[in-house]
Amino acid sequence: MQQIKAFLDKIVPISDLDWDFFTSKLQPRVFPKKSVFLKAGDIENHISFIESGAVRLFIPKEDPDKEITFGFSFKDEFVSAYDSFLTRTPSAYQLQALTDTKMLSITYADLQLVYKNTQLGNLIGRLTAERLYLIKSKREQNLLNLTAEERYLNLFEERPELLKEIPLKYISSYIGVTSQALSRIRKRL
Repeated sequence: MQQIKAFLDKIVPISDLDWDFFTSKLQPRVFPKKSVFLKAGDIENHISFIESGAVRLFIPKEDPDKEITFGFSFKDEFVSAYDSFLTRTPSAYQLQALTDTKMLSITYADLQLVYKNTQLGNLIGRLTAERLYLIKSKREQNLLNLTAEERYLNLFEERPELLKEIPLKYISSYIGVTSQALSRIRKRL
């Protein structure tokens, strides 16, 4: 609980009353490495704060080598299939723990109660939505404006932990190239 408190305290002071109500709604969840904890076609019912671990967001394909990785989330970040969470419709993608992952999660129904009963709730909702939008917008702009090599370099300037935790096949999919093209890029660098 201290990690999420420290994270939120950087953004806004939280009253003890709001904090107690919010934390009463959080559920600890643990997922082993490689487990898919939200499948395509399921409705996302959680927003989660990652205490430790790494999560991949991806579109599954019949051939696992053709899966499309389009996002990662790490320690001290929120993760969700947020479009499914908001619209209460089935997710078009999956969430997978890439490492053993511990998170604190709040359900859709409980988050609505936090929104209704605290000042903290609306702030958390807005900040989560803003963060997810900015990540999505930046990724789209990078795919449109940068070369694969530039996307690779930017990724590791911003996220050096990727090299240690994420298989290269997921990184190549994320930057929009084949594994062979990523190997050539890495050799040149």
